[in-house]
Amino acid sequence: MDYEKLSPTSLAFIALTNEYCEIVENCADYSREGFVDSMMKLLPRIYITVLDIEPNLDFSDAFISQALDEPTYEAVRGSISALMGEDDVYLEVFLEDMKYSDSPIATSISENLADLYQEFYNLVASLRDLNTEEQRHILSMCKENFSEYWGQTLCNVLRAIHSLKTNDDFGNY
Repeated sequence: MDYEKLSPTSLAFIALTNEYCEIVENCADYSREGFVDSMMKLLPRIYITVLDIEPNLDFSDAFISQALDEPTYEAVRGSISALMGEDDVYLEVFLEDMKYSDSPIATSISENLADLYQEFYNLVASLRDLNTEEQRHILSMCKENFSEYWGQTLCNVLRAIHSLKTNDDFGNY
């Protein structure tokens, strides 16, 4: 890849998403507190960096390949779920279904983090072996997906992780 021609922001975003994938893939090597700390430091940086990516208005030909298979997704989700234990499930208020529900809707940190992993894994896989212009198109599509889907997922799971990090029962934060 021709990294010299991508903006520093784009390069930082790619590096952050790659770091995220590495941490999630190796979550079994972390303590729960260490994993939460890593997510608390990484997720806001990803959020801020994607906001600064300059969109390419013509990305209609861009395609983010679906490189992640279901067994790998489930393995990652299961590893995070095992690590989080009883703290994996939290109540979500920002789901579309919440508008029509009389009762709270539960979701899980592991599913949200695995959804982000899928987005970032597919992004990194799609960027390989493309020329710079094609990479810009893929990054623009990823930013569009951020606006439509994964940005809210990131915010929701960050709220749950923040709650864990600052809860006195969870650790000495």
